[in-house]
Amino acid sequence: MLTAPQEAPLNSPTSPNASAQAAATEPQSIDAPLSAAAAFLVLVVKDDDASIAVAQSVVASTDDLVKDVRIRANGGLLTCNVGISHRAWGPLTGKPLPKELKPFQEVRGATHTAVATAGDLLYHIRAASMDVVVEFERILLEALGAAVDVVDDVAGFRYFDGRDLLEFVDGTANPDGLDLPAATIVAEEDPDYAGGSYVVTQKYLHDMAAWRAQSLQTQEAIIGRRKFDNVELPDATAGQKSHKTLCTIEDADGEHDILRDNMPFAAPGRGEYGTYFIGYSRHLWVIEKMLERMFIGDPPPLHDRILDFSKAATGVTFFAPARKFLGSLAG
Repeated sequence: MLTAPQEAPLNSPTSPNASAQAAATEPQSIDAPLSAAAAFLVLVVKDDDASIAVAQSVVASTDDLVKDVRIRANGGLLTCNVGISHRAWGPLTGKPLPKELKPFQEVRGATHTAVATAGDLLYHIRAASMDVVVEFERILLEALGAAVDVVDDVAGFRYFDGRDLLEFVDGTANPDGLDLPAATIVAEEDPDYAGGSYVVTQKYLHDMAAWRAQSLQTQEAIIGRRKFDNVELPDATAGQKSHKTLCTIEDADGEHDILRDNMPFAAPGRGEYGTYFIGYSRHLWVIEKMLERMFIGDPPPLHDRILDFSKAATGVTFFAPARKFLGSLAG
């Protein structure tokens, strides 16, 4: 006896509605693996209507540009995440702000300051080699033309086994598996922007001579890990806390993770060595709390001692919306 095919219930994984919802909330490449090369390109969009229209069109075509360049790299890694700032959100999207999006909040401690700097668009580009990054940026900036001003352009590289230039492994506490989207991707708490992620960037400049003058024991106490094998050291129960402990955010709901995709950068001829911090988070307040603990101290004024050797030169906050939202901006 012939029977009618069973229809998938609404919102089941195979229903058209569920498929459309999944497509609408597909994130950008937040979870792309750590790459050998990267660039952090921060732009300010000029305020006239023509410039805004150009920026909208170019931002919306980001995925197409990635495909155009990736195929020339023989299928090698190339991803690009685009973040939009509080200042640019309204003009570029015409939509209300994501719930937590606001300008980067300067954090002024007794000794060090997390400065706030300009930036409307972030392009976080990751690739297997720097030639692909340079080609992507070249075509992108040609398309944007006079519509934007470049305020920061940093080329990052993988340093040996994923270490920063202070020679400690970076990003050990990153979430993985199912914990990764739970920590980084906006969901039901802001349904209009589900699939998006809050992004904070800071460029840190290192005083390498001062750092290398410290004993191994002092360096390890500052970071909170052993240098050679990356094993955690016990947390301080009182007084001065390590960088690792200050960057661990816990409350009644448990520990709140973020995804760091930091990269070292350097210009040895200018004596410039640094780390470009980029943090992706489901909740902006988590990164803000982390910076407050680092720069003000917990308890105050016991700031993160890494700041005595590593100065924050920039600070900008963005929101990286879902892929489909980004693609809709040209319309």
